Amino acid sequence: MNDTTGRDIADALGLLLRRSTRARLYTRLTEGLGEAVDDLTYPVLSGLARTGPRSAADLGREIGLDRTTVTRRADRLEQAGLLRRHPDPADARATLLTLTDDGRAVVAATRQRLAAGIEDSLATWPQADAQAFARLLRRFVDEGPFAAGHD
Repeated sequence: MNDTTGRDIADALGLLLRRSTRARLYTRLTEGLGEAVDDLTYPVLSGLARTGPRSAADLGREIGLDRTTVTRRADRLEQAGLLRRHPDPADARATLLTLTDDGRAVVAATRQRLAAGIEDSLATWPQADAQAFARLLRRFVDEGPFAAGHD
């Protein structure tokens, strides 16, 4: 591997991980899904879909937001019927956030939109290249610097 490979990948990841890039993506994914669903509330919905029921503080750590911000965004989603709060059976003082059926349907719609957008962007690639990219990206996620336990 040459000396620029790591820098090239780091530069590309930097573009993908920028807040403005994520906000644009989230806006496209949530368009038309209801007033409560936007680039600000999407990470709460998506995070709950990934992790299952969580307290606002635990979810905040997972998605990179503080508890207060998660709580405000969860309020909007609860009012829209996309999540609910219930007591934590392990801690009577705590409340867990959980997706409702409607919330799960919104997440499914956003994930379908994301998959379709990715498929569209790869449509001009030779199929073998697209499949290799998917396989190698999964390997990089599983084994690379972002992998669990890779400190």
